[in-house]
Amino acid sequence: MIPHTENINNRIKSGLYIVSTPIGNLSDITLRALEVLKKSDYILCEDTRISKNLLERYEIKSKLIANHKFNEKKNLSKVIHILKSGSIVSLISDAGTPSISDPGAILINECSSNDIDIFPIPGASAVSSAVSISGFSEKYFFYGFFPEKRNKLKEDLERLINFEGCIIFFISPRKFNKSIKDLKHYFSNRKILVCREMTKFYEEYIRSDVDILEPFKSDPKGELTIVISENVKEKKSSIILKESDKKNIQKMIKILSIKDITDLISQNTNVSKREIYNYCLKLKNEK
Repeated sequence: MIPHTENINNRIKSGLYIVSTPIGNLSDITLRALEVLKKSDYILCEDTRISKNLLERYEIKSKLIANHKFNEKKNLSKVIHILKSGSIVSLISDAGTPSISDPGAILINECSSNDIDIFPIPGASAVSSAVSISGFSEKYFFYGFFPEKRNKLKEDLERLINFEGCIIFFISPRKFNKSIKDLKHYFSNRKILVCREMTKFYEEYIRSDVDILEPFKSDPKGELTIVISENVKEKKSSIILKESDKKNIQKMIKILSIKDITDLISQNTNVSKREIYNYCLKLKNEK
């Protein structure tokens, strides 16, 4: 079925528009998003400096208002007044969809209380992009950013252990390496997809078993989106690693990483990667 292509100029109304913007590549913006932004009287930006890169590229000259977590409440009365005057106002974040791990919810609730129309303009999403290439369960739970307090994180991860589907997290680069221990503790025997700089020139995707996930040698640039697979039942080993393999593995330990050894051995055995990894680690630590 061919979608209806009514001219947007004939149907755009005053109100608040929640506009999705690219998560990296500036070409990943919809035609409708561009039209709405161009027709907006005001655009609320999380960081005007970042938003200008997108807006200038597409020659969008609407008035900008900084609207971030530090001034969102302070801006409320001003923005509501603008909207009640019949203006078209768009809300954008630095990347992706506003109000999803970004400012926006407070304004949306206030608009709802004041009977101001709110319209979604869908587009790029780090969550759906990461899930789409993960190969994990189509059922998923989006957690958002890791909290600052570790005790809060541990409480939440404890609850998520039994979720029957994959789980998506946003995590800052500085926290990733510090969080690997927690990920291994709560999500042992699962797979993980680490997405860095999605859609950008240096985009990188790391697929691994959680149990053998290794830290970045230096803090990676850009926020990370990680997807933890649904709980995968460990395969029962039909072949047990023999003691006679010990010498060969010890030789490999001298020239290869444990992860590489695990990958090599797992190609020729039904023994789980976790079991192989732990066995190699044990040998490496033997005096």
